[in-house]
Amino acid sequence: MEHIDADVVVIGAGVAGLSAAPRLVEAGHDVVVLEARERVGGRLWTEVIGGTLLELGGQWVSPDQTALLETVETLGLETFERYRAGESVYVDGAGERIRFTGEQLPVADDTVAEMERLTALLDELVADIGAEEPWAHPRARELDTVSFAAWLAQQSSDEVACRHIAMFIGEAMLTKPAHAFSALQAVLMAASAGSFSNLVDSEFILDRRVVGGLQRVPLTLAERLGERVRTGTPVRRLEHTPDGVVVTSDRVVVRARRAIVAMPPTLIPRIDFQPPLPRRQHQLHQHLSFGLVIKVHAVYDRPFWREDGLSGTAFSPYLLVHEAYDNTNHEDERGTLVGFVSDEHADGVFAMDAEQRRERILADLAAYFGPEAANPVVYYESDWGTEEWTRGAYGASYDLGGLSRYGADQRTPVGPIHWACSDFAGLGFQHVDGGIRSGWAAAADVVAALDASRASVS
Repeated sequence: MEHIDADVVVIGAGVAGLSAAPRLVEAGHDVVVLEARERVGGRLWTEVIGGTLLELGGQWVSPDQTALLETVETLGLETFERYRAGESVYVDGAGERIRFTGEQLPVADDTVAEMERLTALLDELVADIGAEEPWAHPRARELDTVSFAAWLAQQSSDEVACRHIAMFIGEAMLTKPAHAFSALQAVLMAASAGSFSNLVDSEFILDRRVVGGLQRVPLTLAERLGERVRTGTPVRRLEHTPDGVVVTSDRVVVRARRAIVAMPPTLIPRIDFQPPLPRRQHQLHQHLSFGLVIKVHAVYDRPFWREDGLSGTAFSPYLLVHEAYDNTNHEDERGTLVGFVSDEHADGVFAMDAEQRRERILADLAAYFGPEAANPVVYYESDWGTEEWTRGAYGASYDLGGLSRYGADQRTPVGPIHWACSDFAGLGFQHVDGGIRSGWAAAADVVAALDASRASVS
C-alpha cells in the first residue's frame, strides 16, 4: 500500500473537490484528491454513444451561475446557446396538444392568474428567507413541517395551478413528489436560482451549454492538478484527531493535516470515521435522500421538429415525460431531444422491461413532437440511481422538518474535517455552480485553519 503525506486530502473529484484543490495549491499547500470512480466529474459525465456526444448528467449554465461562468472563462472553455426558436408544446389533462410561445403555459385564464399569484408569493418568501441560512428564519420550522403539496393546497383551491407550480419544484428539480419535501425545501430550491420566477423560466435557467460537454470543467481542472488526482480509489476509513487525519483507501493511505469530504452526503456514511462523527452528523445524514429521475436521450438524423416550427421545448404534468428540450450539440447535423421522467413515474417505468420502457417514453415524445419522435437512431437512458458512487439524482434534499433541524450543522467542520458539495450549497444548491461555491468556501476555511495553526506554532 502506498503512503503519502500531504497538507490536505480531498475526498471526491467532482466539481466541489476539484474546485477546492486548486485554491489550496495556490495557497501553497500540498494536496491529494482521491476519487472512487475511474473518472472525474461526479454527477457530470459525457460519453459518445452511437456516434453522438451525450451529457449523461448536469449540463446547463444559467446567467445567475457566476461561479460556474467564472470557472468556464478561466479554463478557456466555450459555451453556446440552447436552441429555442419556434413554438413550445403543452399537453393538457385531456391529452390535447397545444402549441404556444412565451413562458406562460396555455391554461385557463383564471389558472394563469392563480399561477402568477403563487409565483409572486414564492418570490416574496425567497426574498425574505434567502438561500444561505433558510433554517435561521423565524418561519423556518413552520414552513419545514408542512409538505410543499399541502402548503400549495393551503394557498389555493385551483388544483391545476397547484399541480403546475409543484411540477417546477418537485418533478423538475428535487425529483421527488411534492408531498415528500417541505415548503421550506421548495423555497431553498427557488432561492438557489435567485427567485422562483428564475427557476421556472426555461429561457433563463437552461440558457447555455459548454461546447464538448459540461464535464470538461472537472476534466480540465483535474488535468491542471495532474498526479495530485487519484481515480479508482474509494476511501474506506478516515481516522481523525485535532492534529490531522489518516485516510485509508483501496490503493493509498494519506496522512494530512486537514480533509475536505467532497461527496454526496448520502454516501458519507459509507466511510468508517474513527472516532465516529458526532451524533448530529449521523442524524442529518439519515434525514437526507436523493431524488430519482431518468434522463432520456433520443438522437435523430436531423432536428426534424425545427422544420415544423417547434423549439423542442415541451411540458406536461399529465405525461410520463414531464418536460423535454432540444439538446442538439454544437454544430451537430444530428438532432437530439432530452426528456425527463421523475420520482414515482420513474418507479413505474423501471418496473417494466427495457423495451416496454423505451416504447412508453418514446410515445410521450411522439405526443409532443409527432410520430417521427418515436424512431430515434440512438436511444439512451441515464439512470443515476444504479450508479454505485451516486445512487440518485439530481441531488439530496431533506425529509419534512430536516432542513430546519439540521441545516445549520451540514457545513460545520468536525475537527480537521470539512465538507463540500452542491447538496450543501445555498446559491446554486444542487447545481454545478453550488458545487464550485462550496469547494471554494471549504478551501478558504482550510487555508484559514492551516494559517492559524502555523501562527500558533510560531
